[in-house]
Amino acid sequence: MAAGVTLAPRRASRRAGGVALASLAFVGAATACAGAPAAPAATPDPRPAGVAAGHAPGDEPSSPAASAADLARPAAPEADAARPPASPPDPQPPAGAQALACPDEMALVARWQGSYCIDRWEAALVRVASGGGPARPWPENRDVDGHEREVRAVSVRGRRPQGYVSGIQAGRACAASGKRLCEVDEWMTACRGPARTRYPYGEERRPDVCNDRFRVLDHHPVPILWKRVRSTAEDPILMWHPDFMNDPRLFELPHTVEPTGSHPDCTNAHGVYDMVGNLHEWVNDPEGTFFGGFFMDTFQNGEGCEYRTTGHGFEYHDYSTGFRCCADATSR
Repeated sequence: MAAGVTLAPRRASRRAGGVALASLAFVGAATACAGAPAAPAATPDPRPAGVAAGHAPGDEPSSPAASAADLARPAAPEADAARPPASPPDPQPPAGAQALACPDEMALVARWQGSYCIDRWEAALVRVASGGGPARPWPENRDVDGHEREVRAVSVRGRRPQGYVSGIQAGRACAASGKRLCEVDEWMTACRGPARTRYPYGEERRPDVCNDRFRVLDHHPVPILWKRVRSTAEDPILMWHPDFMNDPRLFELPHTVEPTGSHPDCTNAHGVYDMVGNLHEWVNDPEGTFFGGFFMDTFQNGEGCEYRTTGHGFEYHDYSTGFRCCADATSR
């Protein structure tokens, strides 16, 4: 759930009490997961980003007028204030791109560096049966720790995508299906579309086009679940520890992840859906990067396709981390 457009070289990831942490330079302030400021480098804070200091159990910002501490959102990058107009559309793809093909439920994306395929939908997982039996869906709100060899990724419309997955596990699941985790450029090219806009559907955000929230962080599942199931005597800082943020009940609350394709306009001419919002999406960066934001936030660390998280190691996962796969295009 961490995110952040990195405007300065990031520091090496650290772990404190099993939590992957990183100090990110973001307009002069450090950010971590889910949009919260990270602690100073000298005193690592075990909270993922998105957590403001003093956040009490059950607190959840509910209006645009909430304080900056409640929303814990950093100032917008200076670069955004003077952001140039959208880039011109891509030129016509190289000759021969039309002769290439992709597996089912993958879209062909043509570019000068070479055409490739990308899943139309955020990935779900299936459990491969021993002995060649039919594969069965893996619960999208259960992690796969210790079961990595048993699952593979699928691109399916109308199914809630897999959360609770690390970048390492996502790469293995893609490979088990003959695919691979997308490179940064592949992911960004598919998200921005042929017109190369900030959002898949255009340069400016439109409310409710994707499963995202923007500046109003209401219905946050973490404090809501904490208030329901934990004692008021417990330190509320623990709600932001990965142990709690991997609780499968977080996906059982309303206003969270939705089935793929639920927002039919959250796409572009490439025909790839939900690349902004719904779940963060891992890319092939061994140091740990995921893009696009998730259902609670698509603004704190960059808008739309530019939302970039670098605050966690590749082995990290929580309820908000998902992925999709890419593959090389083949001749027809």
